[in-house]
Amino acid sequence: MSRRLPSFPGLPGLPAVGRAGLARAAALTVAVVLCALSAWSYADTRGDDALGYGKARDSVLTAGQRGIARLNTVDPAHLDRDLGGWLDTTTGALHDQLSRTHAADAASLKASGSATRGTVTDAAVTELDTRAGTAEVIATVQVRLTPRTGTATTDRKRFEADLSRTGHGWKLAALTAVPVGTS
Repeated sequence: MSRRLPSFPGLPGLPAVGRAGLARAAALTVAVVLCALSAWSYADTRGDDALGYGKARDSVLTAGQRGIARLNTVDPAHLDRDLGGWLDTTTGALHDQLSRTHAADAASLKASGSATRGTVTDAAVTELDTRAGTAEVIATVQVRLTPRTGTATTDRKRFEADLSRTGHGWKLAALTAVPVGTS
């Protein structure tokens, strides 16, 4: 003798327990598949070279913007801090040059009494070689000059910077002003 289970109206032959169990099984299957796809996607992306390159590009851009702004900022009231910042953000020949001229730069800036504040308004990484640890950044900078006496002025400048990867992150190795009207 066979036992017949109760069924739902409109779904002849499907037992009540079977329908609820089927819904739970389907939900569980969908959840497991989504978790598996998420884990696979994460694992695939984590080892992706493009992701590493993108992170390096972002680091270069941030370091370039900060370095260029720092080298265009000086306050005669805080010369040691500001000129020390110049040295902290540079490496190679640029660092050596700023080290050699440190005392003369400090005397000249103190005598002028003028303060400058550089703000990078736009920048882009134009070259990046992660294996060699070199990069180039271009930037437009708004420089506000506040003389000891007189009215403050604002000037816009363009720069091209070479960066090198060091043990302390990316630093400026060269900084060149790009005249307006050239590429």
